[in-house]
Amino acid sequence: MFQYKYFRILLVSLSALSIYSCKGPALVEKSAGASLPQSFGKTEAKDSTNLAQVNWQDYFKDPLLIGLINTALKNNQELNISLQEIAIGRNEVQARRGEYLPFVGLNAGAGLDKPGRYTSKGANDAITDIAPGTPTPDPLNDFYFGAFASWEIDIWSKLHNAKNAATKRYLASVEGQRYMVTNLVAEIASDYYELVVLDRQLEIVEQNITLQSAALRTVKLQKASSKVTELAVKRFEAQLLNTKSLQFGIKQSITETSNHLNYLLGRYPQEIPRSPSSLDLIIPDTVYAGLPSQLLANRPDIRAAEQKVQAAKLDLKVAKANFYPSLDLSAGIGYQAFKPSFLLNSPQSLLYNFAGDLGAPLINRRAIKATYYNANAKQIQALYEYEATVLQAYVEVINELSRIQNLQSSYQLKSAEVSALNSSVKISNSLFQSARADYMEVLLTQREALQSRFELIETKKQQIGAMVNIYRALGGGWK
Repeated sequence: MFQYKYFRILLVSLSALSIYSCKGPALVEKSAGASLPQSFGKTEAKDSTNLAQVNWQDYFKDPLLIGLINTALKNNQELNISLQEIAIGRNEVQARRGEYLPFVGLNAGAGLDKPGRYTSKGANDAITDIAPGTPTPDPLNDFYFGAFASWEIDIWSKLHNAKNAATKRYLASVEGQRYMVTNLVAEIASDYYELVVLDRQLEIVEQNITLQSAALRTVKLQKASSKVTELAVKRFEAQLLNTKSLQFGIKQSITETSNHLNYLLGRYPQEIPRSPSSLDLIIPDTVYAGLPSQLLANRPDIRAAEQKVQAAKLDLKVAKANFYPSLDLSAGIGYQAFKPSFLLNSPQSLLYNFAGDLGAPLINRRAIKATYYNANAKQIQALYEYEATVLQAYVEVINELSRIQNLQSSYQLKSAEVSALNSSVKISNSLFQSARADYMEVLLTQREALQSRFELIETKKQQIGAMVNIYRALGGGWK
């Protein structure tokens, strides 16, 4: 049997890991220690320096995005399904709680009994008088009402542990719903910013179409004056057509991304309002990741996994208690008579009973053993799932912190490249107009400039994705 205390060793060893710090934007690890809470049910004060404890309304600055997220939190079908799962878990707790309390009920009824004359009961009724000179009625009516109770004494805390296990699963479902909210917020933000990036890419393409159209007109004029050949005209024309074709691929991506975002919002396809300036609002100067021990307290999926481990431990105790004797008590009290007028005569029509039943499995306990072995295996399985969840959380955080640093450096270099190529486009056009540069130089320069601008906006998109993912990896988004 796996003891729950053993997996705490894993937490101690993992808490020795440190999430490193880097610059651009600065990634800061808090130096103050923070221990894993003994109970995740307790309310803790928010740490304003820990990114995971920043509300998503404060993290995402764009009011249009905030409005979309609020819509999704109300209408998203998968989220609403998870809320019903929480309701089911809450009802399961109530059901388990009722099992170790006494069951009390009322019953009433009426019947008719006609035994055969030549049976023991029939012969006895034929010679028995209810009262002097009054024979037993044939057939005999039967009227009764009363109360009954039954109670299994929870000697080994089996029922109590079953109720606690259901409570732990309920808490795990709550954490699971919070984790779903975290992922939903992050997915909506990713789609929203992707739409903004696609809009920017479409704008870049349209600007290049304008520039290339002007260049094509210039080449045609030079061809008319015999300064260039028809080959130059066709090459410029082909490049312009290629750039124009990019519009349709971007527009299709905008349609698909918009439809997916509308699906997350729980509504049919419609226009998504968005702000072009929002790309610059999500990159903070500093990212506070906190300590590894704080990650355990912030990630809803880690807390859910811990609740499942605790529930599995209680299930094992319940399975073990099945080997022990059980004590059942039963009692009843009421009135019974063959005529309604006699029904309330007391004590003649009064009846009551009380019984205790003590039993224990003795022979052929294979089913109980199988249940016990299954509970033990499920506890070990829950422990491994917890370990995997913790390790995955650390890997996600470290990867995203590294990604933010590298993308920041890449973005700075790519910005310098774009600036240089934009200048080269102007220079190449001037040289070409003065016949000091070949048209191939102009074409290559324009193509490289367009490609570099696309790569720059793609790097910005990856930056934003990293910022969204780090917030999700740290366990934010559901508060």
